[in-house]
Amino acid sequence: MREQQPPFADRGFYLGPMFRRAADRHGAVFVTLDRPLDTHPRLGVDLTYSALADVVEELSGRLWEAGVRPSEQVVVHKTDNVDIVLLTCAVARIGAVPVLLSPGLAGEVVGELVERLRQPWLITDRAKLEGPLKGVGLRVRRVLSVDEAPGADPLEQFAGAERPAPVRLHPREPALITHSSGTTGLPKLAVHCANTMWNRLVPQKAMGWPTRGETAALHMSFVHSRFYHLLGVLLHFGSPLVLITDPEPAKVGPLLARHRPGIVETHPNTFVLWEELADAPGAPLSRVRSYGSTFDAIHPRTVRRLLDASKRRTPWLIQLYGQSETGPVAFQWFTRRSAARADGRRVGIGIPGFTRVRVAGPDGRRVAAGTPGRIEARTRGRILTYLGMQDRYDRQLTDGWWEMGDMGYLSRLGSLHLIDREIDQIDSVHSNLEVEDALMDRLEELREVVIVPGADREPVPVVCVRGEEPLDPERWREATADLPALAEPRQWRFEELPMTATWKVKRVEISRMLAEGVRA
Repeated sequence: MREQQPPFADRGFYLGPMFRRAADRHGAVFVTLDRPLDTHPRLGVDLTYSALADVVEELSGRLWEAGVRPSEQVVVHKTDNVDIVLLTCAVARIGAVPVLLSPGLAGEVVGELVERLRQPWLITDRAKLEGPLKGVGLRVRRVLSVDEAPGADPLEQFAGAERPAPVRLHPREPALITHSSGTTGLPKLAVHCANTMWNRLVPQKAMGWPTRGETAALHMSFVHSRFYHLLGVLLHFGSPLVLITDPEPAKVGPLLARHRPGIVETHPNTFVLWEELADAPGAPLSRVRSYGSTFDAIHPRTVRRLLDASKRRTPWLIQLYGQSETGPVAFQWFTRRSAARADGRRVGIGIPGFTRVRVAGPDGRRVAAGTPGRIEARTRGRILTYLGMQDRYDRQLTDGWWEMGDMGYLSRLGSLHLIDREIDQIDSVHSNLEVEDALMDRLEELREVVIVPGADREPVPVVCVRGEEPLDPERWREATADLPALAEPRQWRFEELPMTATWKVKRVEISRMLAEGVRA
């Protein structure tokens, strides 16, 4: 349905025209990358809205020339870079459905996820085909590569193709497929449509109004739906962008010091890493007005350090609680004053007019304020289904209420407090997350601490410290004296923790590794 306005078109968020619309309004606004695009390396790292809009349209022409057509599924699975975003928008521009698979997925997992699709196209590169995907039997329509990869048709051969007219599907048709975090097993494929994405975008636009036009520095997973909603907000308001693929402070610090962003968003675990930037040369965080932390709770210590690093009069950090299936369902702001007394388990309130949150008991009924139970959400932004797993999707849905998989409680004033993932609970510990927050506050040398159940369901702390020094046993004993009894800590390097694309720690995987003796 080309260039026709389908029903409810004003209530759809379409990725295909996003960059061109922004370019028409704010064409000369700069976009800085920390590495050149793999699809267009000659463009360098200093670009504009208009340049990226041209890249999206040029890529859509190549894909159309290759034979991609509306409603066909196109897997994007390549080395991490900003061109994942541009390829996604190019696929969407011609009415096909982008299927975004994290660069960090194992080849076998990619193979299993591809099996759930309808003979999709695959866009990848040499590094993937000669690395994780080597030997994996992928049943795809055709392999397209962003470089000269063996066994693939390079996209470059279709350069110069005519740019087709945009194709817009009905707002309730599948428009984007992402995957869940996979913290408890094989990821699920979440099917989004333009209408549900619009219902996530609108409240986020309202949240972005106070910082409209500020330079924004982002280090986020380019295959996560949250990135596209935040990008939609920033492009709408004409914010200069700094898009980061490598989060190492030694590289990020000089980049941020040069651009002085007013908005910084990344994953909670990356923010812990970026605590080092609080007093880094050039004061890279000194102009930040708003930090964004997405979908996971963030340690209070980290919030305080980030806010104290800003020289703005009233900086804040906004925390969004949700998941891929729902988008954000609760939010809250931290200021310097509120962060000083912050409860790390408080994740905020529902988004008025868009989401509602409740806590239910074992019988599925709402429980009284202060009573722990399963967290459930009702939201207009919920995905359409899990691809190929409708039964699994239906099991999480009861009368429009979606089970989040977390345990928590509501205060008398309606504020949601997170206890733990249901699957991670340990009988002898009220809240693993609460104990972890306490330890991060008391031991500033900690980079991360994760409490997981051991072989006998005892709480085992896995700790990562900054630098190479071993954990001081005496300091550990003092820090844990008034906490629930814990097993002896296991010290790992942070890089050894199994993680998802958004740096969520895979606690179930850590328990398995400990049980199998993979790590002492």
